[in-house]
Amino acid sequence: MVSEQGKTRAIVAHITLIGWIIAVVQNGENKDEYASFYIRQMLGLVLMGIVGSILAIIPIIGWLIYLGIIALWVLSLVWAAEGEKKELPILGAQFQEWFKSLKGKGNRENHKPKCEKLPSTFNLQL
Repeated sequence: MVSEQGKTRAIVAHITLIGWIIAVVQNGENKDEYASFYIRQMLGLVLMGIVGSILAIIPIIGWLIYLGIIALWVLSLVWAAEGEKKELPILGAQFQEWFKSLKGKGNRENHKPKCEKLPSTFNLQL
């Protein structure tokens, strides 16, 4: 079952780069797997959009790539709004793998630092 909060974050992530940043910040406090899934998908689409804008200087090929990105964005937005967790065709699984550092499980209260306490004195010999 998808939480309303997770669904809202997933939808907000689709609203321009600023919406994506807002979703990342909101999801940072209390992680939601559903929202994290779509945050990763949208990061991939944003990067594809940057590449597409560079390739847009090539007349027909660039325009087709741009249209494809827009179609993928609409698909992703519809799936997020319907509560369906579906990867984008072609690169969706890759986006999940590449951006897995944007995890969705757990929350910060349970996070324990991985470093140990440093010694209070250092013996440096030069």
